[in-house]
Amino acid sequence: MSFDVLVRNARLATMAGDGYGALENAAFGVQDGRITWIGRDADLPSDVADETIDAEQRWVTPGFVDAHTHLVYAGDRAREFEMRLEGATYEELAHAGGGILSTVRATRAASAETLFAIAERRVLRLRAEGVTTIEIKSGYGLDVETELRLLRVARELGARCDVRVRTTYLGAHALPPEYAGRADAYIDFACGEVLPRIVREGLADRVDAFCEGIGFTPEQTARFFDAARAQGLGITLHADQLTDTGGAALAARYGAQSADHLEHTSEAGVAALAVSGTVAVLLPGAYYVLRETQLPPIAALRAHGVPIALATDSNPGTSPIESILLILNLACTLFRLTAAEALAGITRCGAQALGLGDEVGTLERGKFADFTLWDIDHPAQLAYALGVNPARGVYRRGRLLKPSAN
Repeated sequence: MSFDVLVRNARLATMAGDGYGALENAAFGVQDGRITWIGRDADLPSDVADETIDAEQRWVTPGFVDAHTHLVYAGDRAREFEMRLEGATYEELAHAGGGILSTVRATRAASAETLFAIAERRVLRLRAEGVTTIEIKSGYGLDVETELRLLRVARELGARCDVRVRTTYLGAHALPPEYAGRADAYIDFACGEVLPRIVREGLADRVDAFCEGIGFTPEQTARFFDAARAQGLGITLHADQLTDTGGAALAARYGAQSADHLEHTSEAGVAALAVSGTVAVLLPGAYYVLRETQLPPIAALRAHGVPIALATDSNPGTSPIESILLILNLACTLFRLTAAEALAGITRCGAQALGLGDEVGTLERGKFADFTLWDIDHPAQLAYALGVNPARGVYRRGRLLKPSAN
């Protein structure tokens, strides 16, 4: 047996099975970008390889998966952050024309080149912390041309930044000003005009909606999902972030890949997720920035066996975070996840949330050789330290990714 790349003398957090799936004094071989052998270094069937990497007893994890981001946008909302500190609520800002709509205005005015340049820096910062797979949503255009532009930029980011990108058409994100007071007409527009264009160009892997009192009703969300499912697209949902609208149960009814946020989800909603196999994606960054007090139903999710993924929710308003390692710490300190649960949330469970569980998320034979070498003594250190990036090398399909100056 020969390999393109052989990693030896490693300590592997495979993230397969319980805990870290740790394997000491380990090795794995890569052929055509996939792991073709993995096990103890002493059991290697061959050491013939075009390139051999001596891990020097460093820990190796799977490439991280950031399963919920809004990375492509223009402008910022620092002033709104300041206003929230002075007492304004997220809902009040949204009703006053701020919030998502302020980002829509800035994004509509930005060219594709500008959007790419800004988003590229965000992607490369995440990649430097071991992220090799990223979900990127649209939703800051809310018209035909800008939504197409955002999704094209997202696809281009994957190609030019050498990360795996899954794109999501977040058509039901907010009501644009030209449809003020006409939410049903906007859903007709998103389903009848924008969605067909996106499908024809192959720009989205799935759709998403903000099912909330300041967003869209369950009935409007269901119409949007019906149109998407008819076009063969997957489904995810911003569910029960601010109130319990039955979003988790709605996501489960449509067999969604994931239901995200979930702070106000009832146990009945959690049970529905368990039956449908839908992954819970928790977003501690938004919880922290908004200073929320209602925790997601962690105990119920554990009790019902719902996989728990984590993501940055990187966006200009409620989670201006571009550090997946920070998310690990926030999940442990705010949500009381264990370090192993948190790491599973951005590897194995994150991959499941994007429908990529057979491709990435663990170090196993047959999966893509996306991995990171870390200067740490134990995997728990990844969630422990704040403001530290101990990544020694980030690899995708067995190839070292060039560090970015960003």
